[in-house]
Amino acid sequence: MTAPERLQKLLSRAGVMSRRQADALLQAGRLHLNGQPARPGDRAVVGVDCITLDGRRLHLAVAAHQQRRTLLLHKPPGVLCTCRDPQGRSTVLDLLPPAVGQGLYPVGRLDQDSEGALLLTNDGDLALRLTHPRHGHNKTYRVWLVGVPGAADLAAWRSGLLLDGRRTRPAQVELEHCNAMGSCLRVVLREGRKRQIRRIAHQLGHPVRRLQRLALGALALGSLASGCWRWLTTDDMDLLLDKTSQ
Repeated sequence: MTAPERLQKLLSRAGVMSRRQADALLQAGRLHLNGQPARPGDRAVVGVDCITLDGRRLHLAVAAHQQRRTLLLHKPPGVLCTCRDPQGRSTVLDLLPPAVGQGLYPVGRLDQDSEGALLLTNDGDLALRLTHPRHGHNKTYRVWLVGVPGAADLAAWRSGLLLDGRRTRPAQVELEHCNAMGSCLRVVLREGRKRQIRRIAHQLGHPVRRLQRLALGALALGSLASGCWRWLTTDDMDLLLDKTSQ
């Protein structure tokens, strides 16, 4: 008989959601296992146990050698970084043909107003490797601000600032150009707290006008147009996971 797996890992391998999303749903009490509220340590077997989300059964089919699929999407602003939205708002899966998006979920997040490089995958191990804080993968952004931050503000941002009582990790922050409209920065982070760049910029008195993610590790968005996507190649995966180039 197949050995039971933790729910988070099982749902991730099935391409239903990421482990982080599963954790959040467990904490919210939205996942049930065999009719009982599921807990973070619960284990299950595909085809044996009944797993439901908000009362609807999840039909899982995890092949022993399931093809791992990952694509790079240029997320436009105004699109939610989720698989479905109860309010009917546009999500990243709406940008993909149904046959392509089946089983894929976003790796990490870009908030609704932000744009740029976003990965979608059915590979739970890859998603965990790219999002877990201990791996510290670089993410590069171009950020347009109201006004022009001074040298002291930029130095403080580079060194780390308090958010929710905890100091941010050191970041690379460079002023690219400025004009009457404001300024443009290039920011490289090794962490991904919720709305981190927007909150820091606001704290410094220079709210964000526009935010675009340019690269994940050494994998750059390049000339991929807004709203478009492409499958990752073997070379892309090497760039994505090569920490020596970050």
